[in-house]
Amino acid sequence: MFFQINSHNGVPVYEQVYRQVTFAVANDSLQAGEMLPSVRQLARELAINPNTVSRAYRQLQERDIVESIRGTGVSIAKGARGICRAERSRILRQSMRQIIEAARQSQLQDIEIEKLFQTELGSRKGK
Repeated sequence: MFFQINSHNGVPVYEQVYRQVTFAVANDSLQAGEMLPSVRQLARELAINPNTVSRAYRQLQERDIVESIRGTGVSIAKGARGICRAERSRILRQSMRQIIEAARQSQLQDIEIEKLFQTELGSRKGK
């Protein structure tokens, strides 16, 4: 699995790991039974503290997205796909609400917000 960490986007690193696993399960890049890298291995690959990876894995486990298999590691849990699709929607809706709030605070009308969204959506096709 390929993780990308951006230390400048304001999202805590553990949350970025959590989201990337969640989104990968939601879009079927990761499937039930697949193993995640060990905490130490992923921390080394991302050059981050193992406690950060451990926190992300703990959050995933608390939400029944992954399960710990004694002596083997952490794998994607059965039923995680549905949980992850709902979680992905929740995360994205939350981000959209923040953007809409910022746009309204800047006195943009809904039609202008929609136009901006459509323009950005169109500019991202194929990316």
